[in-house]
Amino acid sequence: MRTRFGWLAAAAAVLAALLPGTPAAAESNGGVRVMPLGDSITEGTQVPGGCRIGLWQRVTTGGYQVDFVGSQFNGPATLGDHDHEGHPGWRIDQIDANIAGWLRTSTPHTVLLHIGTNDILQNYDVSGAPGRLSALVDHITGAVPDAEVFVATIIPIANSGQEAAGRTFNATIPGMVQSKQNAGKHVHLVDMHAALTTADLVDGVHPTTAGYDKMAAVWYAALQSVPGSIGTPGQSTARQLFGAQSGRCAGVAAATDGTAVQLQDCGAPAWTPSGKQLTTAGSKCLDASGQGTADGTPVIIWTCSGQANQQWNVNADGTITGVQSGRCLDATGQGTAVGTKLILWTCNGQANQKWALRAAS
Repeated sequence: MRTRFGWLAAAAAVLAALLPGTPAAAESNGGVRVMPLGDSITEGTQVPGGCRIGLWQRVTTGGYQVDFVGSQFNGPATLGDHDHEGHPGWRIDQIDANIAGWLRTSTPHTVLLHIGTNDILQNYDVSGAPGRLSALVDHITGAVPDAEVFVATIIPIANSGQEAAGRTFNATIPGMVQSKQNAGKHVHLVDMHAALTTADLVDGVHPTTAGYDKMAAVWYAALQSVPGSIGTPGQSTARQLFGAQSGRCAGVAAATDGTAVQLQDCGAPAWTPSGKQLTTAGSKCLDASGQGTADGTPVIIWTCSGQANQQWNVNADGTITGVQSGRCLDATGQGTAVGTKLILWTCNGQANQKWALRAAS
């Protein structure tokens, strides 16, 4: 079965390489410009948005302001910025043939590069792949010399022969990155291969949802290790709390204790992450009324106290759960209209429990 998966993945990759992308209007969030760059694993095949979903949640919760950039666009509503430069089926040479134009258009400050899987799957001059990768990195650093370029080893492949070739390719990357650093370039190694196993793959090539989230955690740790690569936490951290189902934002009609949180048309950012609190109007926190934990407990604002009913987990799957209750922030009755009240409800994976903290568009 693994051999079949590997063959099918390779065939799909070749077909995808022949199909044009579907760019859309870019989303600009006014933050540090980050380009996710690579193939279908960057695009998020099998799980649209891929590791960008978990990375977006982490940088947002961490108080950073970033702007994903690229000519491609996909992912769920809970992904606050859908732009990327992931091209299913593409090899290193195909990325390199287009990189100059993409960099001119997007002018990223940070590049997240995961590429080489299709060189292995398509058995395309595999021995020459390290040289192609080195040249690609040179072209990136030449075009944007002040950018921080993070070069990842490729993730595991289920087919044993392809995995062996992938490991050989990966083994050349640390030395290449070191040579760029020795030349004064802002290039950084990210060991992505070590973060996943074949159990994290849905089809022998592409990660599961959990696998993509492991990738997100590795990217985030790497970014945090390089000062300035995603800015400074605490700068311009106010966010809209955007509902995936309704297309509306959570807000309040007044800034007094006990005011219900409800859906309203999106406007200026209203919520600021502060640890596990979401604050608004200066000193008011998102609050489970009366420290309630049952289904249907109203969600309100109240003067921040630091208690558990005012603490929330912003999760990579788009849910926001109460630390005290373990229940999800929920738009009552799957309502989408202005004025729909927010409550606590048992998490069920439905769209009225999916949210994104995002900068105003």
